[in-house]
Amino acid sequence: MSVRKLKPITPGQRFRVVNNFEEITTNIPEKSLTKGISKSGGRNNSGKMTIRYKGGGHKRKYRIIDFKRTKFDVSATVREIEYDPNRSAFIALIEYKDGEKSYIIAPQNLKVGQQVVSSETAAPEIGNACKLKNIPLGTVISCIELRPAQGAVMARSAGSSAQLVAKEGKYVTIKLPSGETRMILGECMAMIGSVSNSDHQLTVSGKAGRSRWLGRRPRTRPVVMNPVDHPMGGGEGRASGGHPRSRNGKPAKGYKTRNKKKASSKYIIQSRKKK
Repeated sequence: MSVRKLKPITPGQRFRVVNNFEEITTNIPEKSLTKGISKSGGRNNSGKMTIRYKGGGHKRKYRIIDFKRTKFDVSATVREIEYDPNRSAFIALIEYKDGEKSYIIAPQNLKVGQQVVSSETAAPEIGNACKLKNIPLGTVISCIELRPAQGAVMARSAGSSAQLVAKEGKYVTIKLPSGETRMILGECMAMIGSVSNSDHQLTVSGKAGRSRWLGRRPRTRPVVMNPVDHPMGGGEGRASGGHPRSRNGKPAKGYKTRNKKKASSKYIIQSRKKK
């Protein structure tokens, strides 16, 4: 993967850095695996705005992704590597031996024509999915389940990966992209390899209009609001706004909001890194 900087022939392209999309092999999605998306624009059923700063955005179709990989012991061939407007990672169209097609999150370095399989005893090769208890220690993994048969919920975005660092009893220990180290049941599934499109973080939008295409409306800074609208609003002139906090008064930027009595805390060995 690589990125390229555009020539500044327009103001919006002066700082624009785009993805080369070298891995993409087609721009037409599989029709049987797509469906329409209806947008709310942040409004409820009576038309009242209940979520601020949402609206607009380009028309999209949702690609149905197989996050569970439950078709076991049937090898599949990678047919296409595709762009997905609904996520930062690329997706791969795979076709099983029986003719069934499916979309999966594409791992880094996955090639068209390559064979992938989901199995309890699958080899630790790029694109294969198997249970955590059967993956060798030190393996780089992604698309990890938190509970068995739940479907992948962790390490799914572009360039993300986790590492399996230990096994003990029915649990395995993994180090997540955030830096958190936690225990997960060995029965949970995971995919071998890191997620594709690692250069996504290097792209630069270049203009505000691209945010509108993504469905984001302009966001008003709290310090320029009135006291009635936000705790950080008001004051004479350009006041700093006081201690950073949310609209309902909860402190931000360092204030811990996690419930100490949360049941899953006992599975966290080391909390995520502080920025």
